[in-house]
Amino acid sequence: MSQTRRLAAILAADVVGYSRLMGENEAGTAQALREHRAAADPLIAEHGGRLVKTTGDGALIEFGSVVGAVQCAIALQQLMAERNLGISKDRRMDLRIGVHLGDVLIDGDDIIGDGVNIAARLEGVAEPGGICISEDAFRQVRGRVDAEFEDIGEQSLKNIVRPVRVYRVGPKSPLPNPPPLAGEGRVGALSLPDKPSIAVLPFQNLSGDQEQDYFADGVVEEITTAISRLPWLFVIARNSSFTYKGRAVDVKQVARELGVRYVLEGSVRKAGNRVRITGQLIDTATGAHIWGDRFDGALDDIFELQDRVASNVVGAIEPKLQKSEIERVTRKPTGSLGAYDLYLRALEQYHKYTKEGFGEAVDLPRASAAH
Repeated sequence: MSQTRRLAAILAADVVGYSRLMGENEAGTAQALREHRAAADPLIAEHGGRLVKTTGDGALIEFGSVVGAVQCAIALQQLMAERNLGISKDRRMDLRIGVHLGDVLIDGDDIIGDGVNIAARLEGVAEPGGICISEDAFRQVRGRVDAEFEDIGEQSLKNIVRPVRVYRVGPKSPLPNPPPLAGEGRVGALSLPDKPSIAVLPFQNLSGDQEQDYFADGVVEEITTAISRLPWLFVIARNSSFTYKGRAVDVKQVARELGVRYVLEGSVRKAGNRVRITGQLIDTATGAHIWGDRFDGALDDIFELQDRVASNVVGAIEPKLQKSEIERVTRKPTGSLGAYDLYLRALEQYHKYTKEGFGEAVDLPRASAAH
């Protein structure tokens, strides 16, 4: 028997920190959630939505129009911001919302399929009080919804094979901020983390051979991993930093979009058995180059070169960093350079997030084991 499918706009929403709220006050939290849902029902109906199901703190809503879905998402966040006024920070209910336009499979009153899964994963990407939509949804609402859209690049969503380009959505007029209560700090825009923060951008491949991109990317990943092991340093994840690959970017733009104080950029040149790594550290607040260096060596020394770059970067950010902290993040390298080369090639294939890439990423290490 054939199954019915249709194109739909799907909105997925959930409450941030619901398990914690239930643990602290089960009856009060359940009652507050019922009241919030009762207040939201008229908005959903007004924008042409159909509540498909609720799952604890979550809700799945189907719309015939993407414009209606996004307008409803904005209205829901506005509603929650207003209802949170005067409520202590630890008892507020903040929503995360994801919206996607995709094909769904009809199962009675329920809808299932990749379209629903992507909407749910987009909700997981959204910040508390935020909305994230897919590129497919963005194409339909661009110029039709009075809102601000921020392209945050391709995101790798859990259990979704291909990366999805994601856009943050916000109203053109800011939502009301709940006023601080006794003992609370003022709630405002996101600021830089309390500890030093850094984004390691993709290094340029100067080898004259695009097939060597995997090597440059692998070097950056190793440096990022070494730096991220320092507990006092906030390091942006690889997937976020690599959305800037191949793009001419302004470091101040990167700082705004990723919320970092420092940006590390550089280049890698591989010729035969020789490697040259250059790096420069930029203070995004001033645009000043606070550190720069060049590291030359043989492939036999690639791990030492990576550790030297990482050590110099952390030393530039925190001059008083103890030598033992730097040594703690170093690791023992593999004894096989051939295996390391295959590892970097496999890493490149893995980050394509395709069926073929995953297969190649598995086969390459097997080739190493066979020799």
